[in-house]
Amino acid sequence: MIPISDEIRSWRVPIVTYTLIGLNVAVFLVEWLLGPYVDTLLMTFGAVPYYITHPTLYPWAPLTLVTSMFLHAGWAHLIGNMLYLWIFGDNVEDALGRTGYVLFYFAAGIAAGLAQVLVAPNSQIPGVGASGAIAGVLAVYLVLYPTAPVRVLVPGFYFMRVARVPAIIVLGMWFIIQLFNGFLSLGTMTLATGGVAWFAHIGGFVAGLVVGFLVRAVKRW
Repeated sequence: MIPISDEIRSWRVPIVTYTLIGLNVAVFLVEWLLGPYVDTLLMTFGAVPYYITHPTLYPWAPLTLVTSMFLHAGWAHLIGNMLYLWIFGDNVEDALGRTGYVLFYFAAGIAAGLAQVLVAPNSQIPGVGASGAIAGVLAVYLVLYPTAPVRVLVPGFYFMRVARVPAIIVLGMWFIIQLFNGFLSLGTMTLATGGVAWFAHIGGFVAGLVVGFLVRAVKRW
């Protein structure tokens, strides 16, 4: 299932969400312009677990937990992340407020990066992408709007069709896939094979669940 939209309207223009999307696209255009030199950029500003766990050798490394959120490994990586942020970010921005949303987004992204570091502390593969922070956004949306209809593309025999599916199913299935692939990936990521930072997705999502339940409890109280 590929989500294409939801049916909850924003209360106001989601300026923060639009700004984050714009920044990610702008940084990716810089990556594209760098051509063959982009690997140097990714190694310098991506979150390399080995660098982060050896701060005496790489004192700048903790900052890459933030800078890595704006780097992407390709067009598909960027478009997929921005699609999810576009669909689900506006309502989470409404729920948390603009300042709270900004703080949460970066906190979820940092938590995601640390989760990946915890699982593979000696990896020298640079972690890049907004996926961890966006995973946190998805989790908050899931907690606050579990029954919200989400329009998704569902593959058929001859063509794709659009279906309306509750957010708890769409996002719940997404998280289950991350868990499944995450545990399958343990011990398999190398410089040669690369791979998806599944535990960054898991870490960001768990951070989002915590914040989502706290926000829901406060609203009920």
